[in-house]
Amino acid sequence: METKVNWTMKGRYTKRCNCQLGCPCDFWDRPSKGHCEGMLGMIIDEGHYGGASLGGIKFAATYFFPGALHEGNGRVQIYIDERANEAQRGALLTILSGKAGGPWFEVVASLMTTIYEPLFVPIEMDLDVEGLNGTVRIPGHLETIVEPIKNIATGGAHRIQVVLPEGMEYKVTETARTAVNKAQGNIAYDAGGLHSSLARVTHTPAGVS
Repeated sequence: METKVNWTMKGRYTKRCNCQLGCPCDFWDRPSKGHCEGMLGMIIDEGHYGGASLGGIKFAATYFFPGALHEGNGRVQIYIDERANEAQRGALLTILSGKAGGPWFEVVASLMTTIYEPLFVPIEMDLDVEGLNGTVRIPGHLETIVEPIKNIATGGAHRIQVVLPEGMEYKVTETARTAVNKAQGNIAYDAGGLHSSLARVTHTPAGVS
């Protein structure tokens, strides 16, 4: 029996898609527009894969599904922080492929039909989970800016949490709105003004907390 490497990734996570506010996937509902496209990304504040430290590394991905995510036939483009060394690059690609365990990564990998060659690029990422804002920029590939949903009565931020006790992606997520969300390249889209999730997560081979 193959022995999997011990690993952990703790940090700030975001998902931004082409659905209306409130990710339908969290409710086992179909995508708002019939298909699912967008991005996800993470700042790993603390982490390791075996003896390789992952702290401070960022990754992102753009994705497309022709229908609901669970129906598969997905395409994905992975972006990894160019500052990552060879050991860190290999570790992240192994984790994201689902080969290192972790239910979320195993399930998502099983739903992909097309996996483009990973790109090692400069990633600008700033995620303020509690502040409901943040940016992700990969020059020439991706730009996305998130802002709070506006409270129409007070003009302030309108905070919405979704709690998923059995969630694989996250257990608690904040809901925000994308001011900008567009990508080019193998997976191209323009989905501003729509849904974003922001969460603090810890992923391990056993799952997320």
